[in-house]
Amino acid sequence: MSGRVMVVVGGGAAGFFSAIACAAAAPRDKVILLESGRQFLTKVRISGGGRCNVTHSCFEPRALSERYPRGGRALIAPFHRFQPRDTIEWFAARGVPLKTEADGRMFPVTNSSETIVDCLLQEARKAGVQLRTNCGVAKADPREGGGFALTLSDGSDLACDRLCIAAGGCRTTAMGRWIEALGHTIEPPVPSLFTFHIETAWLRELPGLSVDRAEVSVPGSKLRECGPLLVTHWGLSGPAVLRLSAWGARALHEIDYRFPLRVNWLPDRNVESVMNEFQARRASQPGKTVLNSPLDSLPSRLWEALARESGVLPDMRWTTLPRNCALALAERLVRTELPVTRKSLNKDEFVTCGGVRLREVDFKTMESRVQQGLFFTGEVLDIDGITGGFNFQAAWTTGWIAGNSMAEA
Repeated sequence: MSGRVMVVVGGGAAGFFSAIACAAAAPRDKVILLESGRQFLTKVRISGGGRCNVTHSCFEPRALSERYPRGGRALIAPFHRFQPRDTIEWFAARGVPLKTEADGRMFPVTNSSETIVDCLLQEARKAGVQLRTNCGVAKADPREGGGFALTLSDGSDLACDRLCIAAGGCRTTAMGRWIEALGHTIEPPVPSLFTFHIETAWLRELPGLSVDRAEVSVPGSKLRECGPLLVTHWGLSGPAVLRLSAWGARALHEIDYRFPLRVNWLPDRNVESVMNEFQARRASQPGKTVLNSPLDSLPSRLWEALARESGVLPDMRWTTLPRNCALALAERLVRTELPVTRKSLNKDEFVTCGGVRLREVDFKTMESRVQQGLFFTGEVLDIDGITGGFNFQAAWTTGWIAGNSMAEA
């Protein structure tokens, strides 16, 4: 069959990959990519601080799937078809090599997200994709005999034979309504990958301070993550916090983002081992002041703040450190409790959990099990990953499968 009209809704990573794959596989069909905003690939531009965290160097599908708080099981089979290694090869074949950083995150060697944006735009144009901005979809109705009649945001109409929804998280009720009108169920969207607002005075005095490795947990729950931690003007951020927020997205939403956060600044130690270290310092550094003697590799400003909060005075030396102060400091080092009062908005918060219910989609093709000719890809599905390039990889994978399936359908 030729001469069909394929419409992809959403000009982000998943939308572009879907449109490019479809146009390349079915060159005689017309592929139209609609973006409701003024600019394509907005999230790609700002990802990774403007560097674009394209993917992650995890190449085993099952291990890769474990980085997704929601949707991981559904992604195992798709990752066998298109995974990070395929993403690397896809971009390299188009003149965009990627590099791997120590933590496994992968970026373009240019360290610029514009490299990825330019590549996707160029490939879409080369494949003949019609690109339209400021053009959203207000309504989609199935046509008798197949295909869809779309009502666009400017009031115009557009008929298509295949429809792929790649419009990101279902944040707008209007989008959710017309997806539900097509017979689908929307799992309520809530934020994922957010930071914690903490008003504790001594912490607020340490903005910009980072710890290479700390453990954060929520007492009374299974939520626990270990990794780099960053103190901000509003509270805590960094990979450990972002991962914890992803795994706890729904649970933390249900308690209105008010909960105690426990931080172990020395995740390889407990109170007993810290007290033993203090005792050793009494013997080896008796005349040295405690405030000037950070434990392990703790930043000096953090050590001083924790020590002062534990009652350690400026003139206290290891040989004169009272046991009650030593015990209080040891407890704070491995069990600091901080009251989180709300989630904080920042540049990293553009991921939601929630979206189209996964069992209503065939992950072999990304086609709806409810409505023939309808496809879903990317964050519009109830899929989200932890920070580190995993959300983009889900977009590339589901987009590639959806685009090829549309062409074959």
